[in-house]
Amino acid sequence: MAAKAIGPIKRAFAPWEDPAARPFIRFEGVTKRFGDFVAVDSLSLDIYEREFFALLGPSGCGKTTLLRMLAGFETPSEGRILLEGSDISTVPPHRRPVNMMFQSYALFPHMSVEKNIAFGLKQDGLPRDQIEARVAEMLKLVKLEPFARRKPHQLSGGQRQRVALARSLAKRPKVLLLDEPLGALDKKLREETQFELMDLQQQTGLTFVIVTHDQEEAMTVSDRIAVMDHGKLVQVATPAVIYEYPNSRYVADFIGNVNFLEGRISRIGRNDVELVSNDVPCPIVAIHDGDLPATTGDTAWLAIRPEKMRISLDAPEAATRNCVKGEVWDIGYLGDLSIYHVRLPGGQIIKSAVANQTRLVERPIGWDDTVYVSWPDDAGIVLTK
Repeated sequence: MAAKAIGPIKRAFAPWEDPAARPFIRFEGVTKRFGDFVAVDSLSLDIYEREFFALLGPSGCGKTTLLRMLAGFETPSEGRILLEGSDISTVPPHRRPVNMMFQSYALFPHMSVEKNIAFGLKQDGLPRDQIEARVAEMLKLVKLEPFARRKPHQLSGGQRQRVALARSLAKRPKVLLLDEPLGALDKKLREETQFELMDLQQQTGLTFVIVTHDQEEAMTVSDRIAVMDHGKLVQVATPAVIYEYPNSRYVADFIGNVNFLEGRISRIGRNDVELVSNDVPCPIVAIHDGDLPATTGDTAWLAIRPEKMRISLDAPEAATRNCVKGEVWDIGYLGDLSIYHVRLPGGQIIKSAVANQTRLVERPIGWDDTVYVSWPDDAGIVLTK
């Protein structure tokens, strides 16, 4: 019943949109230096209670350093880290209501599953009956009751991951930190485990902070994503906003597949903007909301996802804008989708994704075909940086 009670709240969960909401975790101007290298650079960020928050970025962007500072394994060079309004920047790891699950899982090979889960509780000096009850609760939570007496080497990768998760949750932390927790799993198991993590987070009602470089993983599990680069936050938003409304070419390119069409702004209307491009013979028109930080004559890029681009052998009717002719250069068959790589007259390659809705052996569009790629006005977003 607890999971059902939490579920509906989770679906409407958006405390970051409430000006009166108090952050559960707050980074205030946090900088971390290692000698002359700045790993985290004057970063400020709010995370809310019961949020599943993802730190996403390439290797070396500072996301793991940020997580380790929250765990207490690193101390900020500057700034403060607050948890429930209290500064924990100098509090040692074992005194923080925070637990961290590492990518390697760090299970004790000579201990059974139940003893691995109980280890931290014994270190804290809990009475034996409480330890046994807590271990039983955790085994049930991660669905490992039949494997309680097995050693780690007798488990699959997914089962070992759940043991590590149960051990991290056993001490009932207020915040669970996950450092690339699914990196050791194969793709199919990783996808299944992502949904298990989401269910577990809803059942426990804890705040989860996950570090990952896997864009799909971050998009699947998190309420919000912080995209990082060179120790700074580039954009913090929900997965849908990050994907559909990236604030820069860096974010658009890092999250999923995207096409960029470069052009010069020829007109800025109240609700749309027009570009003139050397790669597209007709005008490029895109809807935009709010003020565009650019003026006529500036260089800009239309960022458009492959699944929003239509591909056809025949020219669309009245194709006076948002249409380009090219040649099929390559085709990638992914089962559910076919990705067409289309070479434009100027040499640029753009991608169009088509859902495979029928079991056709022969594709209607093949290699070297001349095709037309088009898109509606609201399919892309104009970026100026």
